[in-house]
This record gives sequence, C-alpha cells and structure tokens, in this order.
Amino acid sequence: MSKKLTLLAVSIASVIGLGTSASTYAAISAEDLAKAIAKQEAEIAQLKQQLQTIAKEQAQQAESQKQIEVTQHQQQKAVSDVVTNVAAAEDRFSQFSFKSYGSANFTSDEYFDNVQDTTPERRNRFDLERIVTEFGYQFTEHWSMEVEIEYEHGGTGAALEYDGFDEFGEFESEIEAGGEVVVEKAEIRYRPSEAFGVKFGNIHLPIGLTSTLHKPNQYLTVLRHKSEAAMIPAVWNENGIGVYGEVSDFHYQAQIVSGLNSEYFRTYDWVASGHQTRFEHVNADDLAFAGRIDYGNFKTGSAIGVSYYYGNTSGNRNKSNKLNVDGTLSIVTAAAAFVEGPWVLRGQYMYGTLSDSDAITLANKTTPGLQPGNFAQLGSKSQSFFVEAGFKLDDYLAIPMTVFANIDYSNPLMEVESGTATKRYENTWSSIGVNYFPIPEIVIKAEGGLQQVAVASIPDTNFFALGVGYQFSL
Repeated sequence: MSKKLTLLAVSIASVIGLGTSASTYAAISAEDLAKAIAKQEAEIAQLKQQLQTIAKEQAQQAESQKQIEVTQHQQQKAVSDVVTNVAAAEDRFSQFSFKSYGSANFTSDEYFDNVQDTTPERRNRFDLERIVTEFGYQFTEHWSMEVEIEYEHGGTGAALEYDGFDEFGEFESEIEAGGEVVVEKAEIRYRPSEAFGVKFGNIHLPIGLTSTLHKPNQYLTVLRHKSEAAMIPAVWNENGIGVYGEVSDFHYQAQIVSGLNSEYFRTYDWVASGHQTRFEHVNADDLAFAGRIDYGNFKTGSAIGVSYYYGNTSGNRNKSNKLNVDGTLSIVTAAAAFVEGPWVLRGQYMYGTLSDSDAITLANKTTPGLQPGNFAQLGSKSQSFFVEAGFKLDDYLAIPMTVFANIDYSNPLMEVESGTATKRYENTWSSIGVNYFPIPEIVIKAEGGLQQVAVASIPDTNFFALGVGYQFSL
C-alpha cells in the first residue's frame, strides 16, 4: 500500500512539474502534454480505485474484527454462566449431607425356654442388626433439617392398631410387607448461635448414653448395652420440640415430647416397650419433659453429665377407661467418660420410679388383646448401670486395636408396690473383648462373657459374639 501511495505522489509531483516547466520547455507540443495529462489522470483514477478497494478491505477487516470481539464476548459470557452454574450446583451440594452406619452380628447364647426353665439351651444366630441412613440439608446459615431412617434385622415390620368398636375394644396387628423400616429422626433445626437452638419434629431424647453413643465405633461391646435396653427404649425418639446449645464447654438440652403408653409396660424391660412406635398413631394426651446437661463431649472425649425424664403414662393408653391413675414415670441418669491417651473409661447409672404400678399391672392383665401373661408385674422402682474400660494398643503394637472389659447390670423389678419382687429379671453381664479397626471407618469386634441371674436355681450362662460395623459421612 505504501508503494502505491509513493507512486501517486510521484505522479502528482510530475503533473505539477509539467505545469511549472511548460514555460521552460516550450518545445513540448500541446499534443504531448495532453497525452501526458491523460496518462496521469488514468493513473490517478486507477490509484483512486485502488484506494477505494483498500478502504473497503479495511472496513471489512474492521467488521470482521468486531464480529470476532462479539463472538469472544459471547464465549466469555457462556463460560462465565457455566462457571456460575457449576458454583451454584456445588454450593447446593455442599448444603446436602449424607451419613450411614450399620452392624451385622453373630451371637452364641444360652437361652431358657421360659421363666420357670432352669436348663439352658445354646443357640447360634446371625443378625443384620441395623443399617441406618442419615440425610441432612442446610437451608440457610441458621435453618437445617435431618432425617434418619433405620432398617432393622431384615425382618417383617408389624404395626398395632386399636379398634374401639370390635368386641369392646381390641388391639389388632397389621403385618407390613418387606423388612422393618423405622424413622428414628425427622427434625427441623433453627440455630442462630452456638448457645441456643430449637429443634422440632421426631427427635432423639437425651436420656441414657446410648442416645449419644449409638454408632458401632462409639461403644466397645458387640451389642449396645443390655442394661439400658432393660429399662428404656433404645435410642429413644419421640415427637416434640426442644431447645439445645453450648455455653463454654457445657451442653444442654430441654424437650417437651409425647409420652409413653403404659399398656405395653412389661416386667423384663420395665417401660421400654411402652414406646409408641409400635402403634400407627402416637397418642399425646400425656406429654413428658426430658432434659440433659453435660460438661465436655461424650462423642469426642472426656465428659460428665446427668439427664432427667418426667411424665405421666396412663393418658396415652388406648383403653383409657381401664385406668384412672396417672402412672407417673421419673428417670434420672448420671454418666461419666474418661478418654485420655490409650485409655477409654465410661460408665452410667440409671434409676427410675413408676407410680401406680400395681394399678397398671392389673389393667394390663385385663385388657383384651394385650395378654402380658407372666410379664405383667411392674416394678415401682428400677435401676441399671454399666461400666466399660478399654485400652488402645495402637502405640504399643502398631495395631489399630482396643481390648476391653465390660459389666452391665439391670434390675427392672427393683421394688414393687405390693408383694415380693422376683429376682428372675435381675441380670449381670460380665465380658471381655476386642475392637479391631482395619480402616477408621470399619470396626470388627469379638466379645465373650458370663450372664448371671440373681436366683440361685438359675445357672450362669456363657455368651460369645462377633460383629462388624461401619460408619462414614459425605
């Protein structure tokens, strides 16, 4: 292009030069001058055309560059949108949580056919004890929810329904298809600060250490502690509302929840069977209070704590006209844990009272469909305790293993309102065992021990158990 401009400049200069030299070179004829001018004009026209072509090409290049810039902007915007969408999806996923734990066991126990039997028979059993899935979602900084579903024993689920119009009122059992599935927790939480939070729905009661330490890696024995199961519902959950929080190293909980139903209180497990999960609907005529305060954290280390439960039970009976007393239930527990270095020490004492236990016993005996038989008598007082001690071998043998010893004791018939309390249900379990962790998420357990009944005519029995458990979170 520069070459063409130079040629044009030379041509123009030539024309000017011709004009100025006309007087100097007069000998040049007019015809030659005309031809020269025509030639220069043709060249100028040609250069103008070339300039127009160049200008057109430059305009096209500018338009192309503009289109390239528009395309690049669109691509950058598309990439930005994708990044934003991916970040939003990641943010939504980060608000979702999933946890699971479970256990499967083999047990070899000596059983008695009935309470009069004094000759035990050994039975070996496998049990897919439980698989639990926990789903959580963090709606906002303060609002969240959690749902916990437990699949138990791979058995068949059954629900009880009270029919008030069938032969003056009877209990009917409905068999559900498939294995037993239990909603153990379904709660919504609002926690504006560490010091205070509110939760409502189907919530865990803070009564007993099993409510806190119920995953396989949180207790040393193969099965959860038998002493607690002989008094209260395992991992006790009810419908209600509660407040909770942490101040310094103190943790507190206080709840108002649905109460128990005394129609299913039994000798061998005191009030545990009164848990209304066996019914299709939960009666709430009698509510209960549950509270707990801990110093330290039982899940992560050393701690001490107490819990308390109080509530009436007769108002939640389906056959409420069979009983006109309160049936007030009171339970208190004290627990402690010492977890330091290789040592793991935990213990709990539980004590409970039940008013009007004789009246409840009589009402249960005469209610159609209940048929408590020999298990109708109820203790007005009950007690239990456990102590477990473990020693970690990790630092000494480079093996992720803990050896332990454990004692469980329960007496659901500690006292009765009238008559004499039988000692047939006063049990002590003593055992030793080992926990092995091939990886942190899996534990393999073995335990062997002795069960003793506080009746001289009942021989001591031996038990052995193997178990495997897992736990993980996403």
